[in-house]
Amino acid sequence: MYILGVNAYHGDSSACLLSDGELVCAIEEERIRRIKHWAGLPVEAVKWCLQYGGIDIEEVDYIAISRNPSAHIHKKILRVLTKTPRIGFLKDRLQSVSRISDVKDGLARVFGVKASSIRARVQNVEHHRAHLGSAYLVSPFDRAACVSVDGFGDFLSAMRGIGRGNKIEILDWVEYPHSLGIFYTALTQFLGFWKYGDEYKVMGLSSFGRPAYLNEMRKILRLKDNGLFDLDTSFFVHHKEGVDMVWENGEPALGRLFSDKLIELLGNPRQRGESISARHKDIASSVQAMYEEAFFHMLNHIYPRAETDKITLAGGCIQNSLANGKILERTPFKEVYIPPASYDAGTAIGAAIWLWSVLLGNEREFVMSSPYWGPMFSDEQIEIALNEYSLKYIKLNDQELYEKTAKDIADGKIVGWFQGRTEWGPRALGNRSILADPRKEGIRTILNER
Repeated sequence: MYILGVNAYHGDSSACLLSDGELVCAIEEERIRRIKHWAGLPVEAVKWCLQYGGIDIEEVDYIAISRNPSAHIHKKILRVLTKTPRIGFLKDRLQSVSRISDVKDGLARVFGVKASSIRARVQNVEHHRAHLGSAYLVSPFDRAACVSVDGFGDFLSAMRGIGRGNKIEILDWVEYPHSLGIFYTALTQFLGFWKYGDEYKVMGLSSFGRPAYLNEMRKILRLKDNGLFDLDTSFFVHHKEGVDMVWENGEPALGRLFSDKLIELLGNPRQRGESISARHKDIASSVQAMYEEAFFHMLNHIYPRAETDKITLAGGCIQNSLANGKILERTPFKEVYIPPASYDAGTAIGAAIWLWSVLLGNEREFVMSSPYWGPMFSDEQIEIALNEYSLKYIKLNDQELYEKTAKDIADGKIVGWFQGRTEWGPRALGNRSILADPRKEGIRTILNER
């Protein structure tokens, strides 16, 4: 049985292919189009997955999509009726629902076949269930606490559950407009970082400051007795105006998320290009500290309910490696599993494996113990590419290559290392990596400037 998993019409669009529950391959659309966080229907990713798997679109049995427009539909309708968001936002939401419902037809047009010839059944999987599945259902654990945290997906921003065997029992969740991801992104914008995915810059900046504004952050984000949290929405605009996102077939861009009240609380926001001051560093440190308070509040609360010291985590917020590194220190959990692509790209695998394990009731056998699921290239293919662009090269055997690379790094040179299959996820994990000598003064600046 072939299952095509798809994260479509959302940031970090991606696709994967499962064969009888085993992952064959996975890739993000951005790796092919060369546009960061590309959003839309991942047609190139789908084409590559099918090509790598050696099958045609007509041979796919199921298409699993990591969005379910009907999830929490009554709450979505109530929200529209009571809050009256702007017309543009409503139009965007309706178009998004239409596109998600049209994925099969969209693929038929891309492949030049009739929709009726694609025999695959389409299964929509709620966004956060796909996140949970992308972690627990490919983990080595038979029982684990399961937590998903991100900005928003299908009206939710977080979900907690307990994984047992091939099922995940959903315990609770956080609904729109409250979101730990929106909190972090809004403060990222406040600090002058406006590009989609810039949150890592605040995480990095936080280590240079002190949490002098933590009390202010506690006014913005509040912890609840049930182990969850909520926002004081007066510091934000998304609950009234909707999230202004432009992303169709390109890099997503978010509109402003914070209100003028946040400026009254923290002072003027940093402008783009403005020098980073000690105050900005302290705000970043305070944002990170508040994030960690809420994050560990969620984890510590679920621990006694899960009755296990194992936990799996997914969602865009789980890209916060600074917090992840403190889990064993600040919670009772002793074993942690986080997939290589915990953010939205990973929901393609999550939806596919949720369909295979939870909805179809198959036993779990696949464990993702490697991050290498993308394309690889033979020496012949590499040589053709080098010749096409008239690049100079020499051919070495493996031992010669290792020795020359080590010498070049020791001599202060920067090496691009290219081997095997590409990584699944945003981290350079040895197959597509830039290597340099960390002893060299100023090497971080040199790398960043390039």
